Amino acid sequence: MKLQIKSVLLGVFRTMERTETILIQSSTDVVLVRQSVRQFAVEIGFGLVDQTKIVTAASELARNTLDYGGGGTAKLETVESGRRRGLKLTFEDQGPGIVDIDLALKDGFTTGSGLGMGLSGAKRLANEFEIQSVVGEGTRVTIIRWK
Repeated sequence: MKLQIKSVLLGVFRTMERTETILIQSSTDVVLVRQSVRQFAVEIGFGLVDQTKIVTAASELARNTLDYGGGGTAKLETVESGRRRGLKLTFEDQGPGIVDIDLALKDGFTTGSGLGMGLSGAKRLANEFEIQSVVGEGTRVTIIRWK
């Protein structure tokens, strides 16, 4: 199968001391992801606007992991690059994969019953964004929001 990768930045950084992995198997887990992301963002020192942006992006990606990927994981990591601190989130599933990433990133495109704003919205809310997908094997979306 063909691996598709779309990346915006995702440069050099190092993981700091805090990581957490959350299994996403139900709507309750999507709520847990939101709560944990907010807690990480507060600990890093994000203001309310940046907290809201990263929590919203995480919620969209966690919901996609559940609804389209059949469940998976969310990995939360505090990272730094030079003097910048940030929050890196990686959502991974072993679902059907995405046939056309460019199309999936267009506002309004959906293969389900949603509004088609999840992936494109998450991309806009993050400072860095990468998506990798193999049809029949799954999808991994990584975002970073910097303080």
